[in-house]
Amino acid sequence: MEPTKIREGYLVKKGTVLNTWKVLWVVLADDAIEFYKKKTDRNPKGMIPLKGAALTTPCQDFPKKTLVFKITTTKKQDHFFQATHLEERELWIKDIKRAISCLESGKRFARKSTRRSIRLPESVNLSAVYVLMKDQDTGVKELKVEKEKRLFNHCFAGNTVIDWLVSEGKARNRAEGLMLATGLLTEGFLQAAGDLSKDAAEKGADCAFVDQTDALYYFADSGFFCEGYSSDEDVIMKEEFRGAIVRQGCLLKQGHRRKNWKVRKFILRDDPAYIHYYDPTKGEEDPLGSIHLRGSVITAVEYVPDAKRHEVDGNLFEIITSDEIHYYLQAATVEERKDWIKAIQSVSKTGK
Repeated sequence: MEPTKIREGYLVKKGTVLNTWKVLWVVLADDAIEFYKKKTDRNPKGMIPLKGAALTTPCQDFPKKTLVFKITTTKKQDHFFQATHLEERELWIKDIKRAISCLESGKRFARKSTRRSIRLPESVNLSAVYVLMKDQDTGVKELKVEKEKRLFNHCFAGNTVIDWLVSEGKARNRAEGLMLATGLLTEGFLQAAGDLSKDAAEKGADCAFVDQTDALYYFADSGFFCEGYSSDEDVIMKEEFRGAIVRQGCLLKQGHRRKNWKVRKFILRDDPAYIHYYDPTKGEEDPLGSIHLRGSVITAVEYVPDAKRHEVDGNLFEIITSDEIHYYLQAATVEERKDWIKAIQSVSKTGK
């Protein structure tokens, strides 16, 4: 019987020989993970058998990289993958765990209910704590904080997180709250902002979270951004980063000059209406570019010039900006293309 394909998409993977991280097309079946250099390749670059494999998440082998998970085979070979955002990692982890469990028990793969409850069970559920923490009325309040000659937007102090955990009964005392906050940080639900919190997180200590007013953090899927000071101007206003994140993920993008296609991570923000794109292997410090979406036209297309030459076909769409610049993108599936077009169209009409 042919293996059942469970999930597929772009992930960043560390090379097994060289220490380079590259974006690959990854396919999870019920008995193995295959990875390809390109989505259109017929033969995989490699295969990871899941029978007897162990999954490690969060993986703290690379303190400067977030959202990494590790799969260790029965032959003690380690394979490291990195997701581009929190929701994506959670979906992959959930399905890989289920696939390994089914292989161990001899059962066929079947997804459990995807409904989430924000009610905490007896053992701490970090996802549930995170949902409660983000509640606009009763959760941790996001603030604008000026520190270290920079302006941090949509962030909060480390001691505020501990205060909230204790006051809401999620931790009995500050020491227990610190351990819980460290779990939220290492699992990728919280991110460090500013030198103090980043230095502590990168040291990889048992308590990587800092319970201080000077240590700043932000929600992984928030609209966080930082404004820096310049010698020429008092403040560099990064207006285009102010909007809340509406959608994020990897897409294939055609370059304007060479017309080649590369995988980029896209983050769509509203009000102001911008979509930024990044090299998925290098994080989100510096975007490669941005598209101002106000007044743009977004449509599905069946043909793109030079696409066939680069073996790019299907699930294509186009963004035409108000100043008539054309951007060609490819989603992984028909459904994903539909969702991206719908989200971008909405932002282009309502955002500034």
